[in-house]
Formats: sequence, structure tokens, C-alpha cells
Amino acid sequence: MKKNIALLIIFISGSTILFAGGFQVNLQGQKQAGMGHTGTGLVLDNATVFFNPGGVAFLDSMRGISFGASFIFPKTIYLEPYPGSYTTTIQPHIGTPISLYAVFKFKKMDKLSASLGIYNPFGSRLQWPDDWKGQFLIREIDLKTFFIQPTLSYKLNEKLGIGIGFVYATGDFTLSKGFPKQDSVGNYGEAKLIGKASGYGFNAGVYFKATEKFSIGIDYRSQVTAKVKGGSANFTTPAALAEYFPSTTFTTQLKLPQVVALGFGYALNSKIKLAVDINYIGWKSYDSLIIDFAQNTDKLADLHSARMYKNVFIFRVGEQYKVNDKWTVRMGAYYDMTPVQAGYLTPETPDVNKIGITSGASYRITKKIHLDVSFLYIEGMKRTDTNIETQFGGTYKSRAFVPGFSFEYCF
Repeated sequence: MKKNIALLIIFISGSTILFAGGFQVNLQGQKQAGMGHTGTGLVLDNATVFFNPGGVAFLDSMRGISFGASFIFPKTIYLEPYPGSYTTTIQPHIGTPISLYAVFKFKKMDKLSASLGIYNPFGSRLQWPDDWKGQFLIREIDLKTFFIQPTLSYKLNEKLGIGIGFVYATGDFTLSKGFPKQDSVGNYGEAKLIGKASGYGFNAGVYFKATEKFSIGIDYRSQVTAKVKGGSANFTTPAALAEYFPSTTFTTQLKLPQVVALGFGYALNSKIKLAVDINYIGWKSYDSLIIDFAQNTDKLADLHSARMYKNVFIFRVGEQYKVNDKWTVRMGAYYDMTPVQAGYLTPETPDVNKIGITSGASYRITKKIHLDVSFLYIEGMKRTDTNIETQFGGTYKSRAFVPGFSFEYCF
């Protein structure tokens, strides 16, 4: 019994991590996504609001608006430890992160730009079969986050631009797992968490156009502490345990990491542009998770669960080739390091080192209307681990296909 209750508590602590863990969504611009998601040191379009607010002042158009969406088709396979042969796969689903950007330059103050970005930097949906061997750790998570970023950018001179944006973060999630005790007819119960979170931060950048061909960008996206107040915790349990697991509320805070980005852009000639970005992700701030339940019992106590994430890098490269006045094509790649250390891997966050291969294209429908498309293939490295707290181990293998599009209208 004590072991079963412990597994339930670990579920509550482990699942909420998905708001912050290895589920960073790197799909904030379609042109950039086609070039390995580079864009800190290269001004491409309105998505520069996210990649480097300092570069917004160097956009060619006086004003414009763009909307884009991506479609994530993930696949994750679990294999139990040797000598077992049990294997299963997450249920098919499609993730749909979006982005919306609007930029306005003042005619009488053409060095000043005001802009707005709305995008999904974190999010995931993961559903294992209800009766799989890890059901007492996780059955399903559905996570959505939105960052809303009003921004001001200023062109100090023909070489240097600066910008800063205020970030309001909001999101909601649903998590469920099997309860490790059967009722009188043999059915397992369920535990479910539902919550909403919000927090604040900023995005600041500097863009330096060193020469006509070479540019450098530095961007800093601050840590956002998303606070959950009044989240609901509901338990379906055998009647004998119902009094120990009442429906209640909880509070917690989830640390979404800071990101430091350094980028370089180089125009090889009038047709070819190259880009390199290095992202440093401050996951180390997420060392533990504390959940405070409004109502405690002998078996449902507040908890403190170690996470021990580490800071990591993402290395990105990209290339753009202008075919003619109508068409532009792109390609790129990146290497994304997992922040989850050995001994802390879970089926809620089966995160691994990943390689991304990207491609994309743009078509000028008219002088003012542009269509961008991208395609991303993500291959996750096979990883075997046993979690220190739950002692649940196994091997995970994942991959994803991600097509996307955006429309841009320049006034």
C-alpha cells in the first residue's frame, strides 16, 4: 500500500514538470524553421520579434502582419528493460503550435518600431495506452502555453539596433494517471490534475550589422516563473481509500528557463545567406518541484520532488538561396541537448538528445502577400534509464515530422 501511494505522489510531482521540462517548442517562425530555426543574427521577417527584438528596426517594410502554424506528428516507443520484451507506442495525435506577429514603424520616427508577438514556446500532448505498464506514472498530458509579447525596437544608427519586449505567459494543462489500486470489480482508478498558470518576463536583443554582408545578434529571453493557483486535483479511488484522497486544490510554481542566443548572419552573395545560432538554455533553475495541496490527509501530503535539470546548448546552422524574384528555398540542421540527467528520465518527459533536419521555401504571391512553408524532421537518440524515485526504467526512442506554413502581409 505504501508503495502504491508513493507512486501516486510521484505522479503529481513528475507530471507537472511538462510545463517546463524538455518540451520547448522551437517553431516560432517558418522562414527561420526552414533554416534550422536560426534568426538571432539574421533579419528575415516579422518573426524577428521573437528571435531578436533589436533586429526589428532593420525590417524593410514599414508595417506588416503574419500568421503561421505548424503540425507536429510525434512518435515515441517504450521498451521495458531486458530480459523483458514488452513494448508500446504513444497514441497518434497532432500538435499545432501557432505564431502571430505584427510590426508597425512610425513615419515621423522611422527609427522606432512597435510590434506584437503571440507564440507557443512550450507545449505538448502525450498519451500512452490506458493499460500500459507505466500507467501508474502517466496516462496522458495535454499542455498549452501562450506568450504575448508587445515590443519596442530602436535603430540607433545604420549598424546598430536594440529592442525589448514585455512577456506575459499564460497556459493550461490536464494530466492523468492510473491509480494503483483496484476496485471490487478489478478496475483501476484515476488521478487527474487540471491547472492554469501565468507569469511574466521579457525578451531583449541587440542587432549589429557589422558590414553589408556580416551581422551579429544577441538575444536574452528571461526566465518566466509561471504560478499555478487554485489548480484542481481529483482522484477516483476504491471506496476504502476515498477519504484519504479527497478532491482538492493545489498551488505550485513552474520555472520556464531563460535562453541566451548568439547568432551570426552572412550574405555570401546576392542569392545566398548563411546563419549560425547558439542557444544556451538555463534549465538548471528547475532543480525541484514543490506542490502545496489545500487539503492534506495521512496519505496525501505536500511534496518536494527533485528534478536536477542541467543547462544545455542547442547548435543551429541554416542556409537560404534566392532562386528568383518569386521563389526562395532554405535548409538547415540543429543539435538539441536534453536537460534531463541520468536517473531522472520519466515517461512523462522521455527527453533525449535530438537532431533536427529542416527545409523550407517562400513564394511571393504578390508584392504584399508572401507564403512560407517549412518541414522539420526530428530524430531522437535512443536512451535507456531508470528513474531514481520511481525505479521505473526502460528504453525510449522518438521521432517527429513537422510541416508548417505562414502568410505574411506587408502594408
